[in-house]
Amino acid sequence: MLSRASAIGPVLTGLKTRSIYSLAYRWSPGPRSSSVLEVHAPRARLVGMRAKSVPPKPEEAANPAADGCLYLVGTPIGNLEDITLRGIRILKEVDQIACEDTRHTQKLLTHYDIHKPLVSYHEHNELTRAPELVVALEQGAKIALVSDAGMPLVSDPGHRLVSLCLRHHIPVVPIPGPSALLASLSASGLPNVEFFFVGFLPARSGERRRALERLRIEDRTIILYEAPHRVAECVADAREVLGNRDACIAREVTKMHEEFRRGKLSELSASLEERPARGEITLLIGAEAPADARTHANSTQSLADRVEELIRQAKLDRKEALKLAAKERGLTRHDAYAQIVDAKAEEQES
Repeated sequence: MLSRASAIGPVLTGLKTRSIYSLAYRWSPGPRSSSVLEVHAPRARLVGMRAKSVPPKPEEAANPAADGCLYLVGTPIGNLEDITLRGIRILKEVDQIACEDTRHTQKLLTHYDIHKPLVSYHEHNELTRAPELVVALEQGAKIALVSDAGMPLVSDPGHRLVSLCLRHHIPVVPIPGPSALLASLSASGLPNVEFFFVGFLPARSGERRRALERLRIEDRTIILYEAPHRVAECVADAREVLGNRDACIAREVTKMHEEFRRGKLSELSASLEERPARGEITLLIGAEAPADARTHANSTQSLADRVEELIRQAKLDRKEALKLAAKERGLTRHDAYAQIVDAKAEEQES
């Protein structure tokens, strides 16, 4: 079983050890040649140690939940060597491991000679499995939650379990590891000071296009995951809705067939027609170029009509639609609103 000190790490463990040995004892002969225990240099630190030595209250002693802990362990997104030493240690020390696919996780455990019981935890059973795991945690179990690849909860199941743990005052400890979105961003060549992670877009074309419409207002690099059989359609929709922006397709990152395709969305679309992409895919889309913004500003469609179109097609509220339409025309939201008011006033006068 993993102690609280070891769960935090060797640095804090060392601090705890030094505080214990700071209390020095010395035996010296007393007036009658008997042994007397002398405690030297009492400090404020001793108060804390005495407080720790106080016996727990009966209700606390009867409740082992304080010993249970959920670890969110990041696992490799491809290369099995991409796991931290701490992650390996935690997987070796926990009582059981909850994972999306037991067969997939078993490959990682076999590689590192880890022998722990596995329990499935995925989107189809988390409604019932999460309470079961919480019961085990309340009884003092140490459980690691892993996804098939990367950090748990990032476009993967686990939120329900974490929420229940926090509600029941069970510690949740993240063990950082690989992430496809960060690895892809670092090598994409796109601006990375700020970025917007979307996860998966809707599978249906109409819903996907509406989601992309809502992203037109973003001036940060957009990162999303996509299935290989839908990436060509997604890139084509992004080209039509967002404009011909700089983009990058990161495929099979850290794996044997790792590949980065960089260029305009139109170029990536042509590339996918010639050579379809396979495997795990991350799509990154840069911000709109100033020239494209000026093209929107020169549109013959009235600003009011564009706002109504965004409300209808992208399912935006009026405030969001006005903000997006103003950005397209190179206006502030205040100026765009004033322009719409003036246009309506002119219509009424005529």
